[in-house]
Amino acid sequence: MINRIWHGWTTPDNADRYETLLKEEIFVGIENRHIPGFRGIQLLRRDAGDEVEFITIMRFNSLAAVAEFAGEDYEVAYVPAKAREVLARFDARSQHYEIRIERGGMD
Repeated sequence: MINRIWHGWTTPDNADRYETLLKEEIFVGIENRHIPGFRGIQLLRRDAGDEVEFITIMRFNSLAAVAEFAGEDYEVAYVPAKAREVLARFDARSQHYEIRIERGGMD
């Protein structure tokens, strides 16, 4: 299993707009592609002073599935034009990590 991790930052004024864009358009568009091996996506957000940081974590079965999503140079960030309009800055490349251990919580 592979986690694809990416960071983007907005101004505080653009943060809610960007989050809505992700939830209502970008994530839905990714899900609607029905990419074999795509297992889901998480969105993390935190206020960081004069910026708001967003992290997306996508889960795939393999690097081949990541390449199906992102193309041959699969580390290139997927940042649609509408997202670029509201982001102040972002990672040009995503990082990929193999999940080696995953344990559940205890009640």
